[in-house]
Amino acid sequence: MPRLALLSVSDKKGLVPFAQGLVERGFTLLSTGGTAKALLAAGLPVTKVSEHTGAPEIFDGRVKTLHPKIHGGILGRRGPDDAVAAEQGIGFIDVVAVNLYPFEATVAGGASLAEAIEQIDIGGPAMVRAAAKNHASVYVVVDPADYDSVLAVLSATGDTAEAPGVRGRLAVKAYRHTATYDAVVSTWLAARLDPQGEPAELAIPIRRVQAMRYGENPHQSAAFYATPGEGGRSLARATQLQGKELSFNNLADLDATLRIVFEFDEPAVVIVKHMNPCGSAVHPDGVVKAYALALSADPVSAYGGILAFNRAMGAAEAQAVIDSKVFYEVIAAPGVDDAARALLAAKKNLRVMELPADWAASRPAGQDARRVQGGWLLQDWDIGHETAWTDALRPPTADEARALRFAWAICRNVKSNAIVLATIADGGIVQNGVGAGQMSRVDSCKLAVSKALRPTAGSVLASDAFFPFADGVEVAVAAGITAIVQPGGSIRDEEVLATARTAGMAMSMTGARHFRH
Repeated sequence: MPRLALLSVSDKKGLVPFAQGLVERGFTLLSTGGTAKALLAAGLPVTKVSEHTGAPEIFDGRVKTLHPKIHGGILGRRGPDDAVAAEQGIGFIDVVAVNLYPFEATVAGGASLAEAIEQIDIGGPAMVRAAAKNHASVYVVVDPADYDSVLAVLSATGDTAEAPGVRGRLAVKAYRHTATYDAVVSTWLAARLDPQGEPAELAIPIRRVQAMRYGENPHQSAAFYATPGEGGRSLARATQLQGKELSFNNLADLDATLRIVFEFDEPAVVIVKHMNPCGSAVHPDGVVKAYALALSADPVSAYGGILAFNRAMGAAEAQAVIDSKVFYEVIAAPGVDDAARALLAAKKNLRVMELPADWAASRPAGQDARRVQGGWLLQDWDIGHETAWTDALRPPTADEARALRFAWAICRNVKSNAIVLATIADGGIVQNGVGAGQMSRVDSCKLAVSKALRPTAGSVLASDAFFPFADGVEVAVAAGITAIVQPGGSIRDEEVLATARTAGMAMSMTGARHFRH
């Protein structure tokens, strides 16, 4: 019997040269629908699947390849199943080149539920999985990029010695492809048909965006994967305008920076180093003044950091960065105009990232995830959950209230235990010391005070969780802090309040903590 190759692809890239190569190697082509039309138009001999099976396509094409002559031809074991195949008139299919209905592209265009359902492939995944299972005998090709490598190991008389290894690699790729396809479909449908928060089983589709030289450290391999088709605040949607490739640490720090800077509606600038802000500021007159304030919070730590604006970057903003003579790994903004690009182009290694215009109005899709040994921790994003604050002592002044809101927005994005000092300066509000990631809250308080470059007297303080003892407030009192915001809820709240009351502090209670481990 002739060697058979089944081709049924939605992505026609490279199809005709691949099919021509198969014909030259002695294959008979089986095909369906639009693929058959494309091959016939190119002058290639094609047998339609309906002719091969003797069964017509039915239900507007919903059923065409689900037939024993197709799946038997793919799954049949060479040798053990030869007699049954001959008895049933089934020819073995040695090559299966299939890529699936464009569900992802369809829903990206705003398809209705009915339109999306029609783009859920059934026969394609079935053939791909069958071919991958029988990879001892069958080449399964889901990616046009693999066409040339398959042709290279095929000859008119048989496979080369390296063919089994090629078939195995293609099988693994095929199963990953169908798994990702199913995960994309289930994720999209779940949002519309069953939006429960913690289902018993969950498939998360991810696709590699960028291979990296290494991970957090040079001995760790790494890559950046993104969720296909995910909109909102996705780093995969940012455009790199110049500079070296982003590293693992660059992306992690950039994510931390953007979480903070877009907490603010007014012009804001944030500088992050090792996942924590070393400089943050807002200023009503724009991000040029906010940048000067943010940098002044800790200019030493800013070296090698990640800088982000929540406003578009023009010539004035770019020039301010250049004039500061600080080396940054990455600069990001929601818009970078031609004048800014021209100025920054002189810094060839500087990575400049342009965010989508809708970033500020968006939120991240899906859930926040963390890999742990043997599993995943999934949770809702810590965004937008805000309760009404209560004044446990005297009400803060207008300036204190502004500074407290600023400090609280920073604090919820700092590694726990987190303490942030802030003060009003030069017409804006600036971070004035951060205590991050300490094992005790009092040590975070001491660290925040020690990092302050402006007088702490008159500053305000934000704590991401309640004070378990009064010692942290005592540090604040000694530093001249005038107002504190914290969740409250400690069994020692009265002791904490008494210490603050004696010092004449204002203290606001949020009723909600914001740990970030």
